[in-house]
Amino acid sequence: MATLTLDQKLAILSDAAKYDASCASSGGQRRDSRDGKGIGSTTGSGICHAYAPDGRCISLLKILMTNFCIYDCAYCVNRVSSNVTRARFTPEEVVTLTLEFYRRNYIEGLFLSSGIIRTPDDTMADMVRIARMLREDHSFRGYIHLKTIPDASPDLLDEAGRYADRLSINVELPTDAAVKSYAPEKSPARIRKAMADVRLRKETAGDKTHTGRRAPKFAPAGQSTQMIVGADGATDATILQSSTRLYASYGLKRVYYSAFSPIPDASAALPLISPPLVREHRLYQADWLMRFYGFDVGEITSARPDGNLDLTIDPKLAWALANRHAFPVDVNRAERETLLRVPGLGTKTVKRILAARRHRTLRYDDLVRMGANLKNARPFLTTLDWRPRNLDTADLKARFAPPPEQLSLF
Repeated sequence: MATLTLDQKLAILSDAAKYDASCASSGGQRRDSRDGKGIGSTTGSGICHAYAPDGRCISLLKILMTNFCIYDCAYCVNRVSSNVTRARFTPEEVVTLTLEFYRRNYIEGLFLSSGIIRTPDDTMADMVRIARMLREDHSFRGYIHLKTIPDASPDLLDEAGRYADRLSINVELPTDAAVKSYAPEKSPARIRKAMADVRLRKETAGDKTHTGRRAPKFAPAGQSTQMIVGADGATDATILQSSTRLYASYGLKRVYYSAFSPIPDASAALPLISPPLVREHRLYQADWLMRFYGFDVGEITSARPDGNLDLTIDPKLAWALANRHAFPVDVNRAERETLLRVPGLGTKTVKRILAARRHRTLRYDDLVRMGANLKNARPFLTTLDWRPRNLDTADLKARFAPPPEQLSLF
């Protein structure tokens, strides 16, 4: 095998890292400027955006340490039986890339994942070594997110948490049965134990020692996880129920949903619910509704009998259309929980409504100034000078459907 240059490794391992979800930015149209027309791309790899604990959006160098792997997970493009070009960074190369990109102001941190080489402990030890060199040898103060390996030694996970801002451990698939079917070398029980250990270590790090001093910080930005969706045939209701349990059990900051894309030599063995990226986007929206808007899984997935989300409209609008008896809502009288269920009203807008109506009765133009999405909200609310008409008409959903699009014949 020919020796790869650092640039060639970066091209291979940054592209391979696109399957590791780090932000909910998918679902958009695929565009790039590689044909020489325009500038920019929605499909590039290498640098991603994530959110720091204080809410800042930051740029991260997003790479795999290696795409070699000893496991043969059916849904993974980097599995041992896959015919892909392989590459591997040394820890020193990852450190050099991170520092050079940082000095050029391309990035503000590192997102590092890896295939499993030799053993989980060997792989995790190299990832920890990278984080340790950055922090101790180079005084790197940027953001570090490590994708950790549940089968690795607890001591290595503990050391990883001392250097990384955030740790994440993949739960792989929504159910234990799916993991056993498509990733038989991985153990759901070991994954859950590792996630529980991370939560316990983080909680312990907030306690004072017997001397009164605080313990060293451990993964101050918390932990997250990633779930492959569309590879095992699980319904959206099953996926969201699994996410609810994960949030409650492990104090997660985020569950990332990664749409399964068919791999030529494996897709025949895996059921696929399409279109995958739109479905992924709807799951993120539903997840947001459960975390910040007071919805539960049953409400969000009740609009369709098969337990899946409507892909043509967002979940909040789908719920409102299925529960027209609850509308219209009077924005001058309704409680916060009721206002949050109105399509087009976000948490910030609802907060502004509650503050403003203490001093005056709200009109339609007041909602415009507050930033409400009245295209969606208008049929579901009333103000002093606005009341919707024909709320119960059969074509209400058609008003919100995307416009028809001519499909390509080629």
